[in-house]
Amino acid sequence: MLKKIAQTLVFVFTFGVAPLMAQNGTVPDRSFELSKNLEIFSRLYQTLYVNYVDDVDPGATMKKAIDAMLASLDPYTVYYPESDMEDVKLQLLGQYGGVGALIHQEGKNIYISEPYKDLPADKAGLKAGDRILAVDGTSTEGKNNADVSSAMRGQAGTDVKLKLERDGKTFERTITRAEIKLPNVPYSGIVGGNIGYVKLDEFTRDAAKNVRDAFVKLKRDHPDMAGFILDLRNNGGGLMNEAVDLVNIFVGKGQLIVETKGKISSKNTKSYTHLNPEDTQIPVVVLINGYSASASEITAGSLQDLDRAVIVGSRSFGKGLVQNVLPLVYNTQMKVTVSKYYIPSGRCIQALDYSHKDENGRATKVPDSLKTAFKTVGGRTVFDGFGIEPDFEVETEYMSALGTTLVAKYYIFNYVNEFVKKHASVAAPSEFVVTDEIYDDFVKYLSDKDYSYSTNTEEMLKQLRETAKEENYLEALSSNIEQLETLLKKDKSDDLKKNRKEISEMLKSEILTRYYYAAGRLEGSLSDDPEVAKAIEVLKDRALYNKTLGKK
Repeated sequence: MLKKIAQTLVFVFTFGVAPLMAQNGTVPDRSFELSKNLEIFSRLYQTLYVNYVDDVDPGATMKKAIDAMLASLDPYTVYYPESDMEDVKLQLLGQYGGVGALIHQEGKNIYISEPYKDLPADKAGLKAGDRILAVDGTSTEGKNNADVSSAMRGQAGTDVKLKLERDGKTFERTITRAEIKLPNVPYSGIVGGNIGYVKLDEFTRDAAKNVRDAFVKLKRDHPDMAGFILDLRNNGGGLMNEAVDLVNIFVGKGQLIVETKGKISSKNTKSYTHLNPEDTQIPVVVLINGYSASASEITAGSLQDLDRAVIVGSRSFGKGLVQNVLPLVYNTQMKVTVSKYYIPSGRCIQALDYSHKDENGRATKVPDSLKTAFKTVGGRTVFDGFGIEPDFEVETEYMSALGTTLVAKYYIFNYVNEFVKKHASVAAPSEFVVTDEIYDDFVKYLSDKDYSYSTNTEEMLKQLRETAKEENYLEALSSNIEQLETLLKKDKSDDLKKNRKEISEMLKSEILTRYYYAAGRLEGSLSDDPEVAKAIEVLKDRALYNKTLGKK
């Protein structure tokens, strides 16, 4: 049977693929190389299966071979077996069949992290902190987070029975799975008194429509709205057409937004705005960071190239590659990089060159010497080859070692589990603050917990001690190193005080999530957000805004 399949594969690729390649305009004389190597591979695969000393799982072996082959190209060209179709659906459409809740693993136990508002898990009364004991009668003991998540997902309309534990008591819930559509606009509102704000999480289907609807509603409800902030931070992208339609909210019909160029010239595209804009005059700021990629960069970059928005934040990821999801056989699919995209100034913002890799197999960055200057419509200089550079850079705030430890060990999460039992409600997201009483209570909660951690300075001292020992300087330096270690240990004892602002923000985020879901968490974070503050400053200073865009 396997031999017959292998021979069929060779026939299909030899007599089916080669003519297709020539027809599509690629180099036809390489078709023999393709056919030859396919035949070699199929014979190898067959020989391995028949002769190898132990049993070989054909599916698992082929999956590893495919993954290794695609990994030699770029991280975006991937193979999806039939079992991964739900994940593909989630990536492309932002939807899947399930109960609508995040879960996490803490030690050997699996817990509900966050039920999404008004979705099946929330309607069934599941709460953050509930421990999942079994799914459809199968114990979660020995299972990891991915195993339990997979078991809870399934076709919409089917039931899943969960056994849970809360406050030492077990209970069961039978939940009907639904088609879970994650909101790509989790929050919109007014900041700074009269500045509109919309957060877009991903460019899934209807992303542009949802942003447009939110923008129109803000203008209608707030006639004095003097500016608009589009938040694309941590937005990894998605559908290109949604980026074009989003830009169209602020740019008129017929404007070229993005052009794609690939190997198959007949498939190169030019995407223009095709709708009537909502507002071509209101000042706009787009927020980006190092996790803003792909469609986010098309949006931010084209608005920058057209001098239609000021960009605030930190340099974007730098993904200028376009992927198509192509169907294969047996309900499998492949996402493959087919082209690069170019925004209105003509630049491509791709930061890594996957065709050239170093000795460790890592893609190299585009060197500064090969970066090219381009011009916006107003004559400002922008560059290709390293993402979107913001007009106003705001220094990125990184989590402290203490903060990272408190999150990783779930001390923030578990403290808030106890907090919600004692507080039936809290103030609205825009008004809630972590008081001295709350913070002191959290410090008390930590009093019998192990939250030890290593700072970068401690790691450097450890390395210094090891190097000094290797070079025979340890005896001379030992007392000095010990003195530094003692001083550092004493200084660390005050870290809960020194990092109070950061830890209070983390507590605030988790508390608001429990009472007001994701929208409340976002709303509550805006008052402490330095990038939002900078955006408001730029929008309220019309002279600064116009000067940045090169306008009088």
